[in-house]
Amino acid sequence: MRQYWVYILRCSDNSYYTGVTNNLDRRVNEHNLGVHQSCFTFRRRPVKVVYFSKFSWIQKAIAFEKQLKGWSRAKKEALIEGEFEKLPGLSASMNSA
Repeated sequence: MRQYWVYILRCSDNSYYTGVTNNLDRRVNEHNLGVHQSCFTFRRRPVKVVYFSKFSWIQKAIAFEKQLKGWSRAKKEALIEGEFEKLPGLSASMNSA
């Protein structure tokens, strides 16, 4: 069975990059080596994996990646820190603004 990972990288400028891959180690190495010059991380190396989640279905992985890309920095940081109880409140404050 294939496996897919949704991941968040912390870049050298303290920004976050969210992606999806079928080989997490290879993809993180590509980011750090600068294999793709057009990639967001190219000028922000080195990068470090700060979060990842494994999926069996690519459709679910892509849907979660898109969801994360829409999240605020604060909400991503709560996820990274495992502060799951903060996630609903961070969503509510975004919607009520």
